[in-house]
Amino acid sequence: MGECLNPNVGIGDIPCGVGGRGGKSRERAWVYTEGKMRLPQLLILSDVRLQWSRFLALAALVVVAAPLFAQPPTAPQPPTKGGRGKPEDTEVWTPEPKIVTPGAANTAAPSDAIVLFDGKNLDEWVSNRDKTPAKWIVADGVLTVSKVRGVGNIETKRSFRNYQLHLEYKIPENVTGASQERGNSGVFLASTGPGDDGYELQILDSYNNKTYVNGQAGSIYKQGIPLANPSRKPGEWQSYDVVWTAPVFNPDGSVKTPAYVTVFFNGVLVQNHFELIGQTLYIGKPFYKKYDTAPIKLQAHGDPSPPISFRNIWVRELN
Repeated sequence: MGECLNPNVGIGDIPCGVGGRGGKSRERAWVYTEGKMRLPQLLILSDVRLQWSRFLALAALVVVAAPLFAQPPTAPQPPTKGGRGKPEDTEVWTPEPKIVTPGAANTAAPSDAIVLFDGKNLDEWVSNRDKTPAKWIVADGVLTVSKVRGVGNIETKRSFRNYQLHLEYKIPENVTGASQERGNSGVFLASTGPGDDGYELQILDSYNNKTYVNGQAGSIYKQGIPLANPSRKPGEWQSYDVVWTAPVFNPDGSVKTPAYVTVFFNGVLVQNHFELIGQTLYIGKPFYKKYDTAPIKLQAHGDPSPPISFRNIWVRELN
């Protein structure tokens, strides 16, 4: 039989002569040819073109919208050629976190906490350099950094894996300097070696003190830009409350799960389960170095500004 192509028949109408109404049917109809029912190829091609046009329009919308919702990187990548690079290679200056006014309350140690400094002595601390008794200054219930040459950083006698940490610090009211040379210190959430080896939560005077934003107070140094800047004025006590989840390593030293950190700065969330990409470095690209447990370290920074002070330091193990 030949094809029955009735121009009055709609897409998918019943075949000519089927159902007693033939080519005049306004029902859904088919075309009958060579003993088989099929859709007209022209109509199929038209429908495919329509669907393809819709797909392309949707794809274009996704491409345009994606940058609007993507989280920007927190730090530039250091140069891949030519040696070690420069400190400026990993500095980010904009956008600056919004300024937030913090509340007034601080937090006392809970019953299950290990008190690391209660204003009396440094029994829980040693020199990071040679593990001898720590030589920072304790007076009037306060621990002050010693910037005497050769004293250096201090760290806890105990080592920790996962924990909750509370500490308070004060930038001197008479602080001097600018940018990174103004009240600089740091708390290393895991000290993995001498000097500045480890994972640093930055301490700095960030009250009206412009610097690169991945190096201001509340930053995970050169990795995590703080979500806000709740810094108090120099001369006022400030607090960090930290939840640290240590990295886990495979037997060959590769990373099984990375480190994560949550930080409240003066009661304001500034790091929200932030994933670290390795140790925090002054110059170069971060990398992981296998460890199991590690001390907590406080930094004696070499900047020329007056030394900062600490009080009320305690930790709760979360293993």
